[in-house]
Amino acid sequence: QYKSVSISTLSMSSSTAPILFLIVGRNEPLYSAEFSSSKTPTSDSVTRQNNFVMHSALDMVDKNAWVNNNMYLKVVDKVNHQMVSVFLTAGHVKFMILHCGKGDDLVKNFFLDVHELYVKLSMNPFYQFDTSIDSKDFDSRVRAAGRRYFL
Repeated sequence: QYKSVSISTLSMSSSTAPILFLIVGRNEPLYSAEFSSSKTPTSDSVTRQNNFVMHSALDMVDKNAWVNNNMYLKVVDKVNHQMVSVFLTAGHVKFMILHCGKGDDLVKNFFLDVHELYVKLSMNPFYQFDTSIDSKDFDSRVRAAGRRYFL
């Protein structure tokens, strides 16, 4: 028997809510990072809810990509207190971030920094386009940018 859990019990205050960042290729996520000011790990139910929100926002990303010429699509979806902001690269790789109302300039500058890192990674002859990003250097630099802009 399954226990019914409402989304409101899973939501956290905006100061402690984790920020989820994804890089999504054509068919699957290529990279994932979570930024949180809390020292305790995020519960499994919150992690699943955040991934569900990000996955459901993909349809809105595709819809907005056809009507907006900018790479930065801003907030494309809102669920409860959470917002999904998106940056779309020229190769249609999606940078998605789930946050609780962070400033538009902070999110845009974070995306621009990560885009610069992604371009440098994609110019590496050992990286194959649209494959999982396993570089520890890339991960540490993205996490440093996340801490700088969001924590």
